[in-house]
Amino acid sequence: MAKEKVIIIGSGLGGLLCGCILSREGYSVKVLEKNRQIGGCLQVFARKGHIFNTGLNYTEGLADGQILYKYFKYVGVFDKLKLARMDIDGFERITYKNEEYKFAQGQELFIENLVEKFPKERQTLTKYVEDIKQISKKFPLYNLNVHNYQITNWEIYEQSIAQYFDTLTNNNDLKNVLCGANMLYAGLPNKTPFYIHAIINNSFVNSAWRLVDGSHHLAISLAKIIKDNGGEVLKNKEVTKFRFADKKISAVETNDGEVFETDLVISNTHPANTLKMIDGNQVYGAYRNRIMSLKNTIGMFSLYIVLKENTFEYQNYNHYYHKGSSVWGAENYSEKQWPEGFMFYTLAGSKSLKYAESVIVLSYMSYNDVAKWENTWIEQRGDDYLEFKNKKAEQLLDLVEQKFPTFRNKIGSYYTSTPLTYRDYTGTPEGSSYGILKESDQLLKTIISPKTKIQNMFFTGQNLNMHGVLGVTIAAVMTCGEVLGNDYLVDKIKAST
Repeated sequence: MAKEKVIIIGSGLGGLLCGCILSREGYSVKVLEKNRQIGGCLQVFARKGHIFNTGLNYTEGLADGQILYKYFKYVGVFDKLKLARMDIDGFERITYKNEEYKFAQGQELFIENLVEKFPKERQTLTKYVEDIKQISKKFPLYNLNVHNYQITNWEIYEQSIAQYFDTLTNNNDLKNVLCGANMLYAGLPNKTPFYIHAIINNSFVNSAWRLVDGSHHLAISLAKIIKDNGGEVLKNKEVTKFRFADKKISAVETNDGEVFETDLVISNTHPANTLKMIDGNQVYGAYRNRIMSLKNTIGMFSLYIVLKENTFEYQNYNHYYHKGSSVWGAENYSEKQWPEGFMFYTLAGSKSLKYAESVIVLSYMSYNDVAKWENTWIEQRGDDYLEFKNKKAEQLLDLVEQKFPTFRNKIGSYYTSTPLTYRDYTGTPEGSSYGILKESDQLLKTIISPKTKIQNMFFTGQNLNMHGVLGVTIAAVMTCGEVLGNDYLVDKIKAST
């Protein structure tokens, strides 16, 4: 009997994970990637012999028995990764009002570290830690002991971050500190659902890790698993059109004219970009209009720094720096006041962890700031664009030196990217950092189901319920569960660990 054919569009983490799961279940899998490098946000690039990540900076939940560990064990990729656990005592350092606060791994240590700074808030911090743990347990597929495949009790998820913290405490400084790493989800406190904050922070408090020598090793390992299972991962294959028969997709066409017949399609690209490839009469107008109208999260300006040898010690933690009285840079974004803050981290390498070889600095950037060049392509944007990037880089370094005085003296060279760069490499509209913006007051509209209005087409990736490595992994399991059966797939995952 012939294997069912599956075409997966996009080789980001979600697409590769779906490819691994379905290929091991006997499906004939082809992953089609438009770029010359696989991986989506797992892609890397090299400058002067140094590797820089483009999206995955660190990840969570990979200690023995934790949730991402279980998923990666099932897929068969965990043992292929070289990991470095971040500082237990403070994997995140939040600078707010010129005071530094440590986020520790482990619930008790997390509380104790912050009680040192907020001695009257032990009860508040204990409640916060318990709340984010309980919300995470109830989230679909976060807890494999419960077969919860769909969001229920919607009122839990429709609470905004601001609403939650306003009921938690009146201590404004504590609120800001606990939200000090919101660059992980580009939060808007009155819009972003609290469940996003809760799941991300709970997962990192459980454990935080860096991939050694670059995030691309995860993509390479996943692609090899697909190939070992008889599948293919093809580069330079941009899907541009779907062919239909009896209201189902029968084949996809690529930009070079090649046609791939299929029984199923899984799109790991942004849903809006996917629908642009489908003729209007194949999808209901209301569905198309809903998807096309959704807002996306803000983008980032990225500074990639090669350091002079042995000048800056490796830091096994990240810095989030906020220069004002609010940590909500995405909500308060102003080009005139830019930058209001940054994320700063050194990269883990296998040569030495005494001195850092490279640093990445990120700060929010609106697509409007670069919209004048939106009809250009990488390396072809002109001198005025280069001048713009250089100016922004120097402004960002001015702020970095408020945290790390004389840091410029340690720089050998630096490179930059904007939301346009991210748009062109990942296909994310407007270079959005985390795809579709989830809005607590219209959650049903902004959450994307893996099932589409086309019988044999499914979505996966960061635009469904959650982004990040854990969120995308859960989304891939949700998508494959629609194909294989949720109970069947979850039981297989549990049996493998």
